[in-house]
Amino acid sequence: MRSVEVVQQMIEWLEMNMEGQPTLQNVSAAVGYSPWYCSCMFHDITGVTIKAYATGRRLALATEAIRDTQGRILDIAVRYGFSSQEALTRAFKKQYGCTPAAYRKENRPVPMTVKKHVLFPNYEEKRMKTMEETRLAVRVEH
Repeated sequence: MRSVEVVQQMIEWLEMNMEGQPTLQNVSAAVGYSPWYCSCMFHDITGVTIKAYATGRRLALATEAIRDTQGRILDIAVRYGFSSQEALTRAFKKQYGCTPAAYRKENRPVPMTVKKHVLFPNYEEKRMKTMEETRLAVRVEH
């Protein structure tokens, strides 16, 4: 299986298990590779770490729930893996610049993390170019 297919499989697993506490260990067990290899492969292909992706998606799903339902913010926070309403509020304010309650009241647009799709035909070429550019370094040896 190609590495992009494995990463897409990791993304799909994360999306299906977002309401729990997805960890690197769980993801690696689901796809059958070591945690280290999964972490490196995911970062190389997507440009973000598994933890950053999962956190961004959990916050995006919580944001949608706040916008689309009248459920208590505490219940939404717990549902999407935040330890408390305060933890969700801190993450929300850091990401969007307002509290969840203010967002629900104003309903203004915010930039949410969307689900990644790495199996597009030109994604591989774009990824390789980006990897080459980020890994280039000048080194002087004597």
